[in-house]
Amino acid sequence: MAIKRCAASIDVVEAAKIRIRNVFRNGLPVYMSFSGGKDSLCLSQLVINLIQTGEINPKQLIVQFIDEEAIFPCIEEKVREWRKKFMLVGAKFEWFCLEVKHYNCFNELSNDETFICWDRYKKDVWVRQPPSFAIRNHPLLRSRTDTYQDFLPRVCYNGITITGIRTAESVHRLYNVATMTAARKSITNRHQIFPLYDWTNNDVWLYLLQEKVDIPEVYLFLWQSGTQKRQLRVSQFFSIDTARTLVKMNEYYPDLMERIIRREPNAYLASLYWDSEMFGRNTAVRKQNEKVQVEKDYKVALIELFSNMEGNFQTKHKRYVAERYRIFFMKVSTIVDNKDCKMIYEGLITGDPKLRSLRALYQRIYGRYIENAKKKETLLNG
Repeated sequence: MAIKRCAASIDVVEAAKIRIRNVFRNGLPVYMSFSGGKDSLCLSQLVINLIQTGEINPKQLIVQFIDEEAIFPCIEEKVREWRKKFMLVGAKFEWFCLEVKHYNCFNELSNDETFICWDRYKKDVWVRQPPSFAIRNHPLLRSRTDTYQDFLPRVCYNGITITGIRTAESVHRLYNVATMTAARKSITNRHQIFPLYDWTNNDVWLYLLQEKVDIPEVYLFLWQSGTQKRQLRVSQFFSIDTARTLVKMNEYYPDLMERIIRREPNAYLASLYWDSEMFGRNTAVRKQNEKVQVEKDYKVALIELFSNMEGNFQTKHKRYVAERYRIFFMKVSTIVDNKDCKMIYEGLITGDPKLRSLRALYQRIYGRYIENAKKKETLLNG
């Protein structure tokens, strides 16, 4: 689907305020997802400002933080600060420390695609201890089976959820919001609204600066270590986005890797292979390391992977993901080059449980094909 962007007569901050006001005018409970990251800090500051000016009712607001155990100390500290802020203005704050499933990019070797947060059987190796006030169980939770995306909609069924999701973060989000808007909808089937959906990275950092919002120091550490602005993303340690930066962050948090490896022994792979295809890296260091090697034929490598689905993809979900990749590869095999095949190959190797990389590849390869076809047509008709 072609996505068209239209300029508005107001800036993104004012547009976000209008969306938030409209949500509260429904009179329903408003659940706000909070993570302590840059996007949720922007949304939180907007909400706090509107509460303080009397434009929205704090009694409707329930802020929810899903504590995934393996988080940076500064993130926990920042969430504690904002918990106090919200409670002081009259909102409710729910801090969940639950046994929910989370994807673990380090568990490829043991064929286990999930990490159980706050695993009751691994208390002695938890990355950190839960706060005393945390909610440790819930009647609507299917413990050790649910992801937080499964659990939260059941809790929030009677209201509307607002979250800091932005389309600039991924192609998948852009496509979903565009599809929703094209259908003349402003809310998802799970009663979610995204007040910041049209904010760019620059919008986020500018708003945080203008509002003097204190950010978690890990963002500064990432920037100092050479991470690009568009890659300044912080999540649970065992997500692929954060796994790539763990080695760098050990300089700033000296005991970090020790605690992580105690909880997840395979995490030592990050220190050995973080700058390789295992983590989808394409840095100058990796290019230099591979410079002396004969260029790999990734189309052949893909055919070899797909020729033994049972042997190469040993869990049900891995085979499901691999089958989607196989079908996609068959469709585009006549229009891809070795670079495209390399990206497809690395999407499989690094793990793509939510198929985000596959959707990005779809947009990249077919988008380029359509663009080239249009150029040829113009030349022929010119």
